[in-house]
Amino acid sequence: MSKYIFDYDDGDFAMSISDSMAMDSDGNLMMRMGDHMAMDMDTGDIHMISSWPDDDEE
Repeated sequence: MSKYIFDYDDGDFAMSISDSMAMDSDGNLMMRMGDHMAMDMDTGDIHMISSWPDDDEE
């Protein structure tokens, strides 16, 4: 389940902790909005990310 995701907006890596949530190296939570989009749960900002496929797709 844990996959590494690159956040292009802040140049940071995040690790998925569930199908729809990830945590970056600073401890910020990210919610999956799509395959290449996530929302920062602290600020509400939308971030462009590397691929975050559904587990159903694999």
